[in-house]
Amino acid sequence: MKYCPNCASVLTIKIPADDSRERHVCEACGSIHYQNPRNVVGSIPVYGKQILLCRRAIEPRNGFWTLPAGFMELGESTSQGAARETLEEAGAAVEIGPLYSLLNVPHAEQVHLFYLAKLPTPEFSAGEESLEVALFHEHEIPWDKLAFPTIKQTLEWFFADRAAGHLDSGKEFHVRSRDVLPSERI
Repeated sequence: MKYCPNCASVLTIKIPADDSRERHVCEACGSIHYQNPRNVVGSIPVYGKQILLCRRAIEPRNGFWTLPAGFMELGESTSQGAARETLEEAGAAVEIGPLYSLLNVPHAEQVHLFYLAKLPTPEFSAGEESLEVALFHEHEIPWDKLAFPTIKQTLEWFFADRAAGHLDSGKEFHVRSRDVLPSERI
């Protein structure tokens, strides 16, 4: 960021009073511009024993498979964003359930949140950001063609929890969470 979005003056980088981090500061109007992580929200659409995945039509990782997810928009909750992204990328109207995983990706300045979601009918279609959309049984998941470490981790947790009966209706479970390191690449 070079210029103040409020007054167009050149910004300086310094630690403001009562702060402990360098920030973009406008000396002309006094605005402090904070840069914070972006939220990526998505779903784990489940139809019976299958999971709905999208093959990306955009960079990064064009041609690789992912859960339907994308950047949260202003004015929506994380669960609303997950439902919207699923509809946009997979043409699937899902019933959003509880938050399932939260993965911190500090090197990409992102936080990824995935919700369990029920796909009531096998109706879906590729959106603008997807080459194709398909349902997969666990043994059919293209593990070596997954787009991001957060997708792989979420799916591994999901299938392990499902096999252990932790996701059975009426049972409580804890949100899965961890930090993803820059060295983790697929």
